[in-house]
Amino acid sequence: MPVPPTPPGPRPRIAIAGIHIESSTFTPYRSSFEDFEVRRGQDVLGRYPFLAPGSDLREAADWHGVLHAGALPGGVVAAEAYAAWKTEILDGLAVLVEQAPLDGLYFDIHGAMSVEGMDDAEGDLITAIRGVIGEEPLVTTGMDLHGNMSDALFAGVDLLTCYRHAPHIDTWETRERAVRHLLERLRLVTPGTPAPKPSKALIRLPILLPGEMTSTRVEPARALYARIADLENRAGVTDMAYLIGFAWADQPRCSAAIGAYGDDARAVEHAVLELATAVWQARHEFEFVAPTGTFTACLDTAIASGERPFWISDSGDNPGAGGADDVTVCLGELARRPEVLRAEVSVLVASIVDPETVRIAHETGVGGIVDVRVGGTIDTRAPGPVPLTVRVEATDDSPATGPAARLRVLDADRSTGLEVIVTARRSQFATSAMFERLGLSMTGADIVVVKMGYLEPDQYDAAAD
Repeated sequence: MPVPPTPPGPRPRIAIAGIHIESSTFTPYRSSFEDFEVRRGQDVLGRYPFLAPGSDLREAADWHGVLHAGALPGGVVAAEAYAAWKTEILDGLAVLVEQAPLDGLYFDIHGAMSVEGMDDAEGDLITAIRGVIGEEPLVTTGMDLHGNMSDALFAGVDLLTCYRHAPHIDTWETRERAVRHLLERLRLVTPGTPAPKPSKALIRLPILLPGEMTSTRVEPARALYARIADLENRAGVTDMAYLIGFAWADQPRCSAAIGAYGDDARAVEHAVLELATAVWQARHEFEFVAPTGTFTACLDTAIASGERPFWISDSGDNPGAGGADDVTVCLGELARRPEVLRAEVSVLVASIVDPETVRIAHETGVGGIVDVRVGGTIDTRAPGPVPLTVRVEATDDSPATGPAARLRVLDADRSTGLEVIVTARRSQFATSAMFERLGLSMTGADIVVVKMGYLEPDQYDAAAD
């Protein structure tokens, strides 16, 4: 989807702003300033590989970064954090508008942000932004397919697209597509002249499914998303979005939605209705991407299986969907399991967030033995912190996890088959490189217990069952 060469003369002025997080309303964790990576001004452009200096997209417009705050999925965002960033975005846009009219805005959001005291944070933000930049600039957004499309958000954006894969292997492709479509429409007019608004349509469906039931690796999601390529290639349709919605927030906007835009209103409406009908007809076909059960039942199956490594996901405490990342139901049972205590089976728990245990492990040093209480400080439901005697096997410090440690659980000074990774920051050990930093491989243990929903690509490739 190349952008035509930039003609002589002024280039379109495009701003970039947004707050990007997926927020569970069911976790006690509260996301605030320290959870976010914040970029301001022209540093915002460094977030996007496709806007690298010299790239066709970079040269096609005058880009103006305002503010972007992004975080790992977490809990509801602190009201004061949202208010501060909202004010900064609005003030920054106001300065740009005073200098010269904006032609467009790339609104970089996830789509499932929750803020204390609000039911529709992204809708609130885009409405406020429109109050500053006006209705004429084109607004584009490329959302997570687990985002929620409220009426206010739909009214505020002109060009809407979202990921088409879960796991999200097309994150940057989607964002680039959103920007390219914006530039294509702006090429139709002289910069400073309002670009024609596309026709758009939306159907919200009374369906709300968790990510574990909607992986595009399996049917029916695989086939449903595959239909988008055909639908958007029809005359008059530019792009489509099938938003599955975010199941872990209790808000009126949370539901599946099908949206599209293009230059032919009738074609856009027909495309949306066709895909929405297909989703509705398949609504009872969605199934979990893997067998499910209590942790005890899953562990029994894993121990009895001849397939190694056997992976178990504690999806109810998935930090990738906002979970606290320190619920200790699995760790507590593993620490009591006879086969694990006797080292008849090796088990790795990757990982639990526990800054205090990490601090103690780093002070103790590799090879040192220490008593710790792991987990259960954010989400304090039973069994709470698990008392363990451990030997520090390895330590690390990376941007993804903060300080981290690999701990071997001991039983009466004898090594058990259980190791646990503890981190200072909520994180997911989704890549082989993260395991390797602590001297591990994804296939080294008989059983690997993670806090995920569906497995990410490296994990999926490593898991024998």
